[in-house]
Amino acid sequence: MTATAAQAQRFREFKMPDVGEGLTEAEILKWYVQPGDTVADGQVVCEVETAKAAVELPIPYDGVVHTLNFDEGSTVDVGTVIISVDTDPGAGPAGAPAPPPAPVAAAVPEPAEEAEPQGRQAGLVGYGAAPSSTKRRPRKAQPGVPAQQEPVTAGLQAELNGRAAPAPAPQPVVPAVPTAGRPLAKPPVRKLAKDLGIDLAAVVPTGADGVVTREDVHAAASAAVSVSRETAAVPEEAAPAAVGVVEAAAREIRIPVKGVRKATAQAMVASAFTAPHVTEFITVDVTRTMKLVQELKQDPDMAGLRVNPLLFVAKALLVALKRHPEANASWDEERQEIVQKGYVNLGIAAATPRGLIVPNIKDAGVRTLPQLAEELGALVATAREGKTSPAAMSGGTVTITNVGVFGVDTGTPILNPGESAILAFGAVKLQPWVHKGKVKPRQVTTLALSFDHRLIDGELGSKLLADIAGILEKPKRLMTWG
Repeated sequence: MTATAAQAQRFREFKMPDVGEGLTEAEILKWYVQPGDTVADGQVVCEVETAKAAVELPIPYDGVVHTLNFDEGSTVDVGTVIISVDTDPGAGPAGAPAPPPAPVAAAVPEPAEEAEPQGRQAGLVGYGAAPSSTKRRPRKAQPGVPAQQEPVTAGLQAELNGRAAPAPAPQPVVPAVPTAGRPLAKPPVRKLAKDLGIDLAAVVPTGADGVVTREDVHAAASAAVSVSRETAAVPEEAAPAAVGVVEAAAREIRIPVKGVRKATAQAMVASAFTAPHVTEFITVDVTRTMKLVQELKQDPDMAGLRVNPLLFVAKALLVALKRHPEANASWDEERQEIVQKGYVNLGIAAATPRGLIVPNIKDAGVRTLPQLAEELGALVATAREGKTSPAAMSGGTVTITNVGVFGVDTGTPILNPGESAILAFGAVKLQPWVHKGKVKPRQVTTLALSFDHRLIDGELGSKLLADIAGILEKPKRLMTWG
């Protein structure tokens, strides 16, 4: 086995996997290990955020962390190496990757004859001339003058004059900086510079052979921020126009759109301009449902479960879909077919610190009320912790968005791509309402149902919404309709 093959076998590289359904990139949120830490097969080493969810990645090797190729906050393409592990740390440093060669400019001429050059010798402008590989017999030194290696020009002149050339004065070591062509930097460093808006050509490199490092880019970014802050502090005598421009820029905050928020934006645009949306509204007296919620909270059979109005809205939607199964469908654009679903994967829109996500309860239509309460509780808790898996957010058929928790009456929700309908549940408020011929204070809410008009026409959509409202008005109907 060659040395290169042995080294590749020892230093195992772990690439960014596709943790979702055909995702192309992920952002590294947090590293749980650092170079030098010991890791075991299956140990979680980092947390990444895809366009759908935050996911923890386990390492498939035993060994010691050798390198972390990206910082936290970096967006990495699927298939890119993010971490390497030394699987045989006991072998010593001999098998470790060789460090980059030192710049030639740092070498100082030494006495005695010229040695063979070691490593790559750069020949770009600013790197210095590569030493010759030809050995020369040392010349006899003149009395009082020590024998010393001389530059080619000085040595030739000395031979012509028949005397030894004076030793050259030591020159200060200057960082190797290419003066022409594309700046030298690794792909991850180029991407970092692009994300930070830094021109690599303006960055002073400190790496070997004039290579721009990640630290150089961060230093340039910090310098740019400092300059921006200094510019913002405009003296009083500055021109009014300049003050206006600086103040406007200082009051703006730019936030990169990525991860869940980026995926949500793309999905909503695609849905809004693909599916013809229709939204219908209904206001309903839910006083009986609210009383039933309070009663079930005291029921021993529901102890420890999440019992709230959303639970009954979900159950009402599931029963209404059972009465109108043709509303639970999707549109196959390629085959120009309507696909009716024999199952209901009920999505619940959840607001998280990373953005809006819509995990769904698989086969929600066959769940009992306690089972549905348990699933809803687990779904919300997982979403708040940022642990929702991509699988839990795929395959939804209909969705509920609870805007009432924000005190909002209702809205016109946009369909989750690929789904037939989405129900907005507004705030429940005490309002004057005609009940049994008299105006009384009743608990009232407004429901809004948006649906894909290719799948659900006005009659079907109206019947579906009316049945949902009918169940919430008289929850006893669950016993006969469900």
